[in-house]
Amino acid sequence: MKEAPTVVVGIVTRDRASVVRKAIDSALAQSFPNLAISVYNDGSVDETNTIAVEYPTVNWSDYATSRGCIATRRVVDDYFVSLDDDAWFLNGDEISVGVNYLEAHPKVAAIAFDILSPDKSSERSRAQPRRVPMFIGCGHIVRMAAVRAAGGYVTTPGIYGSEEKDLTLRLMDAGYEIMLLPGVHVWHDKSAVAREQPAQHRSGVCNDLAMTLRRTPFVVLPLALVSKLYRHFQFSRAHQLEERQVWQTRSPVRLATLRAYVKLSRNS
Repeated sequence: MKEAPTVVVGIVTRDRASVVRKAIDSALAQSFPNLAISVYNDGSVDETNTIAVEYPTVNWSDYATSRGCIATRRVVDDYFVSLDDDAWFLNGDEISVGVNYLEAHPKVAAIAFDILSPDKSSERSRAQPRRVPMFIGCGHIVRMAAVRAAGGYVTTPGIYGSEEKDLTLRLMDAGYEIMLLPGVHVWHDKSAVAREQPAQHRSGVCNDLAMTLRRTPFVVLPLALVSKLYRHFQFSRAHQLEERQVWQTRSPVRLATLRAYVKLSRNS
């Protein structure tokens, strides 16, 4: 008889003692047997570290400084389930459904749960899985053997953003598929607690440009970079993020000055 796969749920949290319990409770309520749950306290300065005593069966790691989510995903288990600290499962069987599908389909590297949120709150009936280009970090399952075969998670310049997109591109390039389970829901509350949106946006833009440089075929790289820059500018402008302030304070130097600067830099 084949041994049951090993599965770990990873919850990274930082300064969200007021919201993380719901994520932990929903993971503990899952029907999948022998499920390991790990909480990574990523440099919190609130009372997050005091919550550990409330959950004696949960593996708890306290980091003095923030390491980001990638540092927590180097696991040896068969499957890794990612759950944000402001997200939770709704029905109790989501991990069982996802892992059972992965066990039956070895060329599927990852399961994307159907994410609900305050701006997208309508549940839908469960339906046949379908291929998608990527999963969202707040709720997914990855086959760790496939992740390792694709080169694992890579470090990024910023602490937040684009790690899922980068991984799914490499998984697809290695011949794997990413599947969405319609109606197998995870609620993502998108809590404003300890969320520094401008800083997250800057990090995400930086990581997205780094990913584009790393993964785009050279023949289309210039066009891809220009397209990315334009789309990030448009998004920043629409959402009034800090990059718009940079554009509004634009005051370019003379071309002759720039040429002189470049010449001096080369000579020095």
